[in-house]
Amino acid sequence: MTSDDVLDVFRDAGALLEGHFILSSGRRSPVFLQKALVFSRPDLSEKLCKALAAKLTATFGRIDVVAGPAVGGIIPGYEIARHLGARAIFAERVEGKLEFRRGFSISAGERVLIAEDIVTTGLSFRETVEALARLPGEVVGGACIIDRSGGRADVGCDLISLAQVNFPDYAADALPPDLAVMPAVKPGSRGLAG
Repeated sequence: MTSDDVLDVFRDAGALLEGHFILSSGRRSPVFLQKALVFSRPDLSEKLCKALAAKLTATFGRIDVVAGPAVGGIIPGYEIARHLGARAIFAERVEGKLEFRRGFSISAGERVLIAEDIVTTGLSFRETVEALARLPGEVVGGACIIDRSGGRADVGCDLISLAQVNFPDYAADALPPDLAVMPAVKPGSRGLAG
């Protein structure tokens, strides 16, 4: 599956939006990937995650646990784990830090993959790496459906993506004139009370 194929899935789901968006990172972009519209469709989730799982197996070998940050890593983490024959767990924000709760555990020797939906700056990914460092097990790498940083984001481990894109994004005080005149919309999940 190519990057264009992945973007076609987003287009078909009405999830590739154009306008003026505030990304979870706080940066601004004329393009937003409303992944919730894709992940609300089990057929599309399966198609994307099955293709990514095949890449992951070829790169990392056996995976015992797929761990992701809530909210963005829950559905792709579960679906990737299903195709890898692994367990799926997720971290939640507790007083601003990601923690694994709900009885989730990792045993010594288990091979752990971090899964996320879309990577822009890599912040949630790095926070998940930090949360996993407090647990036994070995983080072997990470995965995302779309890397919108074009491979530039520091995620704290090796990252395999199903698609890499390089949509423009800007600091809020450095917007191009055409974007600056449009009202900004924040459709992402970061900042939701947990």
